[in-house]
Amino acid sequence: MPSKRVLFVAFLLGVNVAVAQTGQLEIKAPWARATPGHAENGAAYLTIVSPTADRLTAVSSPIAQKVELHTMSMEGGVMRMRPLTALDIPAGQAIALRPGGMHIMLVGLTEPLREGGSFPLTLSFEHAGPRQVTVAIQKPGALGPEEQAPGAPPMQMHHH
Repeated sequence: MPSKRVLFVAFLLGVNVAVAQTGQLEIKAPWARATPGHAENGAAYLTIVSPTADRLTAVSSPIAQKVELHTMSMEGGVMRMRPLTALDIPAGQAIALRPGGMHIMLVGLTEPLREGGSFPLTLSFEHAGPRQVTVAIQKPGALGPEEQAPGAPPMQMHHH
């Protein structure tokens, strides 16, 4: 019977390795564009990287009545936006949510998104569980998070 014991120990080690790896899911550079005065909707963008396959099943934030995952595609010269029920995260592949592609739609904003501000966003994953990030609000029309050296203080903007 020693072979069964070895298999059981190998199984337990395998489970522990899988559990340890799911803790390494990373959410990088969460950002959003500032919204004009009375805009009811906004969008947030980020990159997700996980060493193991996972699935983003829900997103929420206190600054919006509803938060949805959306995909955008061109169909016959028309940009179409569709909600996604979930987003598969393949092992080891970076999934980028960005303008003009997949993104997080903030529906029914409770307040405008103001440049220089931030808000909390909770992403719920099938395996990694809930992850809260702070979304930095960039200028209107920004194409991505501000590029700055790691650990550098945020850039100061002076208006004259």
